[in-house]
Amino acid sequence: MPDVLEASPYDALLLLSFGGPEGPDDVVPFLENVTRGRGIPKERLKEVGQHYFLFGGVSPINDQNRALLDALRKDFAEHGLELPVYWGNRNWAPYLTDTLREMVRDGRRRILVLATSAYASYSGCRQYRENLADALAALEAEGLELPKIDKLRHYFNHPGFVEPMVDGVVRSLAELPDEVREGAHIAFCTHSIPNSAADTSGPVEEHGDGGAYVRQHLDVAQVIADAVRERTGSDHPWQLVYQSRSGAPHIPWLEPDICDHLEERHAAGVPAVVMAPIGFVSDHMEVLYDLDTEATAKAEELGLPVRRSATVGADPRFAAAVRDLVMERAADERGQEVAPCALGALGASHNLCPVGCCPARAPRPAAAGADSPYA
Repeated sequence: MPDVLEASPYDALLLLSFGGPEGPDDVVPFLENVTRGRGIPKERLKEVGQHYFLFGGVSPINDQNRALLDALRKDFAEHGLELPVYWGNRNWAPYLTDTLREMVRDGRRRILVLATSAYASYSGCRQYRENLADALAALEAEGLELPKIDKLRHYFNHPGFVEPMVDGVVRSLAELPDEVREGAHIAFCTHSIPNSAADTSGPVEEHGDGGAYVRQHLDVAQVIADAVRERTGSDHPWQLVYQSRSGAPHIPWLEPDICDHLEERHAAGVPAVVMAPIGFVSDHMEVLYDLDTEATAKAEELGLPVRRSATVGADPRFAAAVRDLVMERAADERGQEVAPCALGALGASHNLCPVGCCPARAPRPAAAGADSPYA
């Protein structure tokens, strides 16, 4: 039997994700949840939902979260970490508020949260913290005893997140035809966000244009590119590119878009491209549609060989990384000395989001940070 690992003061881990429809009838209601408060007509949502209808109205994210839950529980059990793992979503069942209510009724009082977003940004961090505050407010209104909630730090540069992506890029390069492999470029892909949101991501005073969001991605891309060079003996040029843009066209978003990038690389004579979705934890809809469908179709139109490398998903190394993050945070809470594990130039991210970090357009309460009303 493994030794029992000490997770105190925490008594549960919550996997917090975006959610997605599980069938055609779920698509529009799901998109209504995602866009609530923006006044988007239902007919427009039906148009947007075509991406989901191409895949039978089912988002792969829910099954991917189930696989990650299984991987986490398996890893915890094998390593003697007696910490139950729950799952709640922002926009679809199992809903966050329902899961938190279940956790409270199960007697959970100190909860750690793992968000399925590895980087700093409003949509990738603070919005989840706002969702937690909303859920806590709902439980408070029901008269339930509120748990204390902390969020695990950004894990973009943890080895257990980075190393599976290195493997994915190496495999994708190996899959390219021999005659184009040596000259292939790497397009490190992530979700585009408004420039204004990028510039204010992370503690604003610590970063330049693009904020922590861009800086963190660039740092990870460099780590992966260096590791790929060491593994293959070839130095592949690379660039950080963006995908999945939405919103009003007059608002500047991070560029270049992956399809524009493929056109530019082809025009420059690049023989092949590996698309590496480093901004995503799993192969959800943005990966399946924007890369595997739309960008791949653009590459075929150009006659440009492309491969798309794998996301981390439920890789056992990622599950082990989560265990490591849990133990790190628990030890820190107990006042023990901690040596956080991180690759690259930036070091480990903060445990507690500071006041004003990744601000929203309209201020809203956010839990699990220095400005939390639920300390």
